Amino acid sequence: MRIALDAMGGDRAPGVTVQGALLAAQEGVEVLLVGEEHRLREELARLGGRLPIHHAPDWIRMEEHATEVRKRRESSIWVALELLKRGEVDAVVSMGHTGATMAAALFVLGRVKGVERPALLVEFPSLKGRTFLLDGGANADCRPPFLVQFAAMGLAYAEASGVPSPRVGLLSIGEEEGKGNALTQETYPLLREALGPRFFGNVEGRDIFLGTAEVVVTDGFTGNVALKLAEGEAKVLFTWIKEAFAASPWARLGAFLARGALRRVKARVDPSQYGAMPLLGVEGAVFIGHGSADALAVKNALLRARALVGAGLLTRVREALAALHV
Repeated sequence: MRIALDAMGGDRAPGVTVQGALLAAQEGVEVLLVGEEHRLREELARLGGRLPIHHAPDWIRMEEHATEVRKRRESSIWVALELLKRGEVDAVVSMGHTGATMAAALFVLGRVKGVERPALLVEFPSLKGRTFLLDGGANADCRPPFLVQFAAMGLAYAEASGVPSPRVGLLSIGEEEGKGNALTQETYPLLREALGPRFFGNVEGRDIFLGTAEVVVTDGFTGNVALKLAEGEAKVLFTWIKEAFAASPWARLGAFLARGALRRVKARVDPSQYGAMPLLGVEGAVFIGHGSADALAVKNALLRARALVGAGLLTRVREALAALHV
């Protein structure tokens, strides 16, 4: 299995992308760096590593508009996706421009049959393990059939990730069937018809972290707000914990004794542990990470891509969409 990494994508590329690729290679991932060859060779020499390179003379900067990618067919993300389309690699990972990556994936790969809009899946830690939420920001405005398709793709991803018998919750402002806005009220009966017992019903924001349902569907605007709120709250919470432990000598002693437990908790909420989000619904395995990703996040993105491709994610997505009863 070979994974193409858009080595020019991200706020700190190519430094952290090459470093992360080398870390993944140490764990047996076959990585192909895609980007400006001279710069990538410089980074490899600086880090004392070796990896194959596929030259792409251009790349999409983070401040550029997503639509630029249509005119930039020598950009690193476009070239990487072309390699995927031709079967020369099995997946593409990018920590670069999210909008440009999504646009290029649609142009180059196309959509899976039965998908009107691809979706970004984001992963949250929960009391019961993990909660998978779609859409994480690809589609700010959605229609009810989109959410049904998101549900099918989310179930396929959960099963590929080893979750037994996952169920889908519809994010709303109350548990009762009639609660929510027009989108949730119209989507509820469609999910019930399409998924049967795999549809849990409405869930609220707190249920994402309680693990009430393994898969949660919503529109991309709400999903992205939930993601950024969770990330911000985690940072603030750990700042408060640090302040509390620094308040007195006894508190500092407590921090010293609890440091191992605190590290484990921090690791569970650290976005770099999750690496990248899959773009579900395009005809290929595409994973998109944070632009601010560090080397650990790049490494984990590559590891996740390998694991999910090995688990037959794309085949599972196709089958789940074909089985929908709407």
